[in-house]
Amino acid sequence: MKSLHRANLWIGGFLVGLLVLIAAVDLVYTPYNPIDVDLYARYAAPSMQHWFGTDAFGRDVLSRLMAGAGVSITVSLASVLLALAGGTLIGAICGYVGGWLDRIAGMLVDALMAFPGLLLALGIMTVLGPSKWGVVLALGLAYTPSVSRIARGAVLSLRTRDYVIASRTMGNSEVWTFIRHVLPHCVQPLLIFSTSLFGSALLAESALSFLGLGVPAPEPTWGGMLADGRSSIEQAFWLVLFPGTAISLALFGINLLGDAVRDLLDPRMKEAK
Repeated sequence: MKSLHRANLWIGGFLVGLLVLIAAVDLVYTPYNPIDVDLYARYAAPSMQHWFGTDAFGRDVLSRLMAGAGVSITVSLASVLLALAGGTLIGAICGYVGGWLDRIAGMLVDALMAFPGLLLALGIMTVLGPSKWGVVLALGLAYTPSVSRIARGAVLSLRTRDYVIASRTMGNSEVWTFIRHVLPHCVQPLLIFSTSLFGSALLAESALSFLGLGVPAPEPTWGGMLADGRSSIEQAFWLVLFPGTAISLALFGINLLGDAVRDLLDPRMKEAK
């Protein structure tokens, strides 16, 4: 069992580290400009000149994959941070205060969670229109209810602990007790949840770009590359193969790393060992 946890950590860490490294290298170097058009090099097969080939506009696929990695990380990370900020604030306060505020917020969260996160993001993007920060806002809002549920559950289990009651007994205000003794203990479950949420956000960003509602052209995205290559898959299979493989490996690495983080931080997993 321990060897499996260690393998998840190393393999997942390697794949996620590779994703971050590619995005970092893109900031200073790409073989070609990812948005430059070269009609004389249309549909060039993978070669020493273009390792991953070129697309219908002669753009280098490897350079576009590198640029797309940065877009995926930026959008996914910003979406998760937005969802964590909003969801933690709503869930933690409602769980701690309780009463009518908790009941009303609970009903709203239940109503929003009736819609899958991607479907809710699609509806928001239909209103906002394609844009990078629109995707961040849409995904952040779509995942906020899930984060809120996790934060609320954590606070409900903490607010009756002895040290919380002792803080009130000593005369500390509810605000001080909440900030000092309750909120910090919510970090662990939220950190565990955020690792899986990052993978969901990356997949959702790719799906929105594939549908034409994500980051608009000419900025490269993995989902947009898949959408561009689907009509010419028989003529240039590499246009679908490489971005599809990049998405699959990124999700695989994030999921493995998320499992390893859960195994390390979740007390129930430690007891199961």
